[in-house]
Amino acid sequence: MSATITDEQEILSGEAVAIDVQPVGFVLRAAGALIDMALGIVLFIAVTWVQVWLMSEGLLTEHTFRILMICAAVLSFLVLPITVEVATRGRSLGKLAVGGRIVRIDGGAITFRHTFIRALVGVLEVYMTFGGAAVITGALTARSQRLGDLVAGTYSQRVRTPALPAHQPYLPPSLAGWASIADVARMPDRLARRISQFLAHAQRLSPAARAGVAQELAAEARSFVSPVPAVSAEELLLGITVLRREREKTALTNADDRAERLSGRRIRL
Repeated sequence: MSATITDEQEILSGEAVAIDVQPVGFVLRAAGALIDMALGIVLFIAVTWVQVWLMSEGLLTEHTFRILMICAAVLSFLVLPITVEVATRGRSLGKLAVGGRIVRIDGGAITFRHTFIRALVGVLEVYMTFGGAAVITGALTARSQRLGDLVAGTYSQRVRTPALPAHQPYLPPSLAGWASIADVARMPDRLARRISQFLAHAQRLSPAARAGVAQELAAEARSFVSPVPAVSAEELLLGITVLRREREKTALTNADDRAERLSGRRIRL
């Protein structure tokens, strides 16, 4: 499935559906990078210590020690990050800690090519400049991309987001009596979806806009309700939504029970 970038916070999928994306912020990304840097440095120090011990025991010559030091640097600062990101599909220890994942600009999974470019450029901008180049580019780009991301066409996407509380409409007390006698017909899917979206986001609207949208939706929904209660437009929408939800839930439960009874009869036969 192809995707098109529409702006800095949105990706348009092949079905023309806007997908909201959240890049990892500059501070969190810097914290994750420090963890990854520390891991590479610790590995380099550990390998170097082993080589120094071998040299002190006379098991390594000076020329061999220099060659192995270069190999240790390549292993710690190039091979390690490439291996980890390829194996975890964009999630290193630091990114796991801050809830991020390296993805392509279009939101797809990275490949070895992307990881290799990021790691190769990272040696220059992260280790050789002590992170200075990465800090500058990360602070100046909208998605906190470092130079390696800009070259490879990647960024760090947030994959750990706080769970939003589920919106559960409630039946207003003024409609308790009406609910026992009301007849609410099935509404068009588009209208039902608009009502549900309005109730979920009504508190974010200004009072004037909230009242206007409620009046418009209530005018469309009144033809599916009998009798129409003498309440405000928003209360009417709440009553319709709750009543339809409860009755559809009851209908599904009854259908499941009926299917289970029929299935039991067939088994006995």
